[in-house]
Amino acid sequence: MKEVNAYDVILSPVITEKSSLVSEFNQVVFKVAHSASKPQIKAAVEKLFNVKVRAVNTLNRKGKRKVFKGVRGRQSDFKRAIVTLDEGHSIDVTTGL
Repeated sequence: MKEVNAYDVILSPVITEKSSLVSEFNQVVFKVAHSASKPQIKAAVEKLFNVKVRAVNTLNRKGKRKVFKGVRGRQSDFKRAIVTLDEGHSIDVTTGL
């Protein structure tokens, strides 16, 4: 497996209503690179936040078609990772890195 910089794998936290609901179950949602695999995401989160990751689930979100001020456009596709942390570990995504 090729070694990748952790900041190239984890792009940003996803702060939505649904992602704040899953935080009750010790889960955090991140926007990740399209080419990132589950082991790379796990290693990057453990390295950046000094936590123990139990599981990583990924999903590809297709871009939506939107109209803004009468101009049609398309949002880009992106990949999300839902990271489940071990008991006793937590990440506060509002503070940043």
